[in-house]
Amino acid sequence: MPNTYSKMYCQAVFAVKYRRAVIQDSFKSELYAVIGNLINETEAKTLIVNGHIDHVHCLFQFFPKQSVSEIMKNAKSKSSKWLNESGLLGNRFEWQSAFGSFTYSEREIPKVFDYVKNQEIHHQKMAFREEYLKMLKAHKIEFLPEYLFKELE
Repeated sequence: MPNTYSKMYCQAVFAVKYRRAVIQDSFKSELYAVIGNLINETEAKTLIVNGHIDHVHCLFQFFPKQSVSEIMKNAKSKSSKWLNESGLLGNRFEWQSAFGSFTYSEREIPKVFDYVKNQEIHHQKMAFREEYLKMLKAHKIEFLPEYLFKELE
């Protein structure tokens, strides 16, 4: 699209189905790399992917022709397929169907990048549900409590 200029950034957050704590240190770096490559496969640009034992944060740049839902559909479906085919877990793996998406201006990106980068440290002080609620409220997103991610199993 000639003469269309944009710079849009999104942080998408999604959890393991049933909030199971199954993302292990032994493969988490490889999983995050796979998710980053799958985001890039959609022609978005991954800045960082990181997470904790039960959820993932993805920070990426995207363009007007792209849908955040399609980017996440590709990343989540193909990464769960990769994880299931890898044999790294003893049982079937799935992501929860929902995700949160939060947009940022370019000046906010260094702070958000550091936030995603330091997930392990961050979650020593704050549970995922509390973190997610804080993000929803900071972005003034209306929500129904019964549809929020459940507590860790």
